[in-house]
Amino acid sequence: MSANLLRLAVAALALTMVASAHAGRSCEQKRPDAATVMRAMTLAEHVSQQLDATGAQVVVLARMGQDLGKYGQRYSHMGLAYREGNTWRVAHKLNQCGTAQAAVYRQGLGEFFLDDLFDYQAGVALLTPEVQAKLLPALRDNRKLAQLHTSAYSMVAYPWAQTYQQSNQWALETLAMTQDPGATRRDTAQAWLRMQGYQPTTLHLSAFTRLGARMTAANVTFDDHPNEKRFTDRIETVTVDSAFAWLQRSGMSPAILAIR
Repeated sequence: MSANLLRLAVAALALTMVASAHAGRSCEQKRPDAATVMRAMTLAEHVSQQLDATGAQVVVLARMGQDLGKYGQRYSHMGLAYREGNTWRVAHKLNQCGTAQAAVYRQGLGEFFLDDLFDYQAGVALLTPEVQAKLLPALRDNRKLAQLHTSAYSMVAYPWAQTYQQSNQWALETLAMTQDPGATRRDTAQAWLRMQGYQPTTLHLSAFTRLGARMTAANVTFDDHPNEKRFTDRIETVTVDSAFAWLQRSGMSPAILAIR
């Protein structure tokens, strides 16, 4: 075990409780077990090493918080990771305790992966130098990070509406804002994404599934989706996999890495 990894693990184990502001999680507090901490810190170290080796300053970083295989998706949550001195920080949006509210946070890599993951694999979308140069200043600016943030949260927020905003949607819209000087609002950022060919994922959810989700989870709602799609079981939303596919298709990402 490297000295850096040991320091990270000891610091994490010293916490009395895992932080409660994790995307889609309840507020039930529990002590982190040693195995979970070590797996998270090992993944964080591997990601840091490989990001350092690329020479990148900014990447799109994803984790596997849930098993989304039945929906044909690999990664559940993404943020915008950037170099700050000799370390990496992640700016991302987190749902607060399974409620209908969310906020934007900055975390270290260890915190980002210390989230009871389904699988300890990270996804990384490398970005072209031009995209990085426009994105990096915004990630270091609190005002810019919050500019397109909407606190009202739905896990399946419609990509082309502004009523709610889920975590992956915030990351994609913030990226769009930095690439187009005219994308100063959510609607104009979404218009830019459409013009650049972004295509959201379509989930096929039955009325029974939608009703059950709406009744049992405060952070899931469907009323921002067009009726003609919602009532034919087509729920469009922003997923990591769709974002990664678009970044490569548009030429903004030269490569997607999978890191364990």
